[in-house]
Amino acid sequence: MTDTANEGDAVARLNPVLRQVRAGNGFEEALEQILQVVRLGLVPGGERLPPERELAERMGISRVTLREVLKVLQDQGLVEARRGRYGGTFVLSRPDTPAGGTEEELRRRVEGVDIEDVLRFREVLEVGAAGLCASQGLSERDTDRLLGALTATHDAPLTEYRRQDTLFHLTLCELAGSATLTAQYAAVRATVNELLDCIPLLVRNLEHSQQQHSTLVEAVLERDPEAAREVMREHCCGTAALLRGFLA
Repeated sequence: MTDTANEGDAVARLNPVLRQVRAGNGFEEALEQILQVVRLGLVPGGERLPPERELAERMGISRVTLREVLKVLQDQGLVEARRGRYGGTFVLSRPDTPAGGTEEELRRRVEGVDIEDVLRFREVLEVGAAGLCASQGLSERDTDRLLGALTATHDAPLTEYRRQDTLFHLTLCELAGSATLTAQYAAVRATVNELLDCIPLLVRNLEHSQQQHSTLVEAVLERDPEAAREVMREHCCGTAALLRGFLA
């Protein structure tokens, strides 16, 4: 059998997971898919992932983005890059937990949590809040609050980013004008943060999130509720893709 045929068979084996990603969250969704490939054992430990060209074409992403995804997996001890004629990216047999903690801690945090329900509820609340802020408009004071929260996320060191990110999203919910919405969001965000703490902070993902934050604020200030809702929906989907990949 030729090398090309072998490559085709390897990619076909991953068809249950690999699919074309959406343009808005290419890095996050590609990472989710490759993580699923590894965790589901579609490529067993010790075996090689399909070539970069095949994977990139299958998911509809650039090879640069794919290499960033593979670098994250390598940093987390899930895969290993080998050079030479028989090199490539190989799945490691005994991966560590994503955040470097114990598997028991990871199971403890996930146990009893309906991840899909949490992510869906979070999306409903945040998309609704973004649309409300944009449709009703913000006062000068509220505009300053939102811009201040955005700036704080940009200026935050890595160790402070998650807290500032939480405050940004809470601020947006507060500015929607519903105390009930804010309270519900605070509760669901606490659960989301418990899950996020189980996975690493990824610089590429944080940069992408920052871009989405800025675009979201722009849509809110321009009083474009449709754009605000769409950006927030895409933003939530990016976080959901990471969580599903690491925790599912």
